[in-house]
Amino acid sequence: MPKYVMWGSYCENVLEKRAPYRQAHLDRLTELKEAGAVVTIGPTKDLQKVFGVYDAEDEVAARKLVEDDPYWQNGIWTDYHLAEWIQAF
Repeated sequence: MPKYVMWGSYCENVLEKRAPYRQAHLDRLTELKEAGAVVTIGPTKDLQKVFGVYDAEDEVAARKLVEDDPYWQNGIWTDYHLAEWIQAF
């Protein structure tokens, strides 16, 4: 199955703004990880960017994985770029 790399940005004051959605976000990521749809995901240390790797059948499915996340739906992630990735190692 193809892999897709996602780079996104966080909103201003992310620590305060994410609080109401954090548990739903983490619960969903756990489910996606167990299902094999998320390889890895997390913020940069400065909390400016998010990086993730998704397994999805195509770009449409990968975008759905990103856009169904509570952080996207509630403006915690403000934008993202998605690219199909060829894993060499």
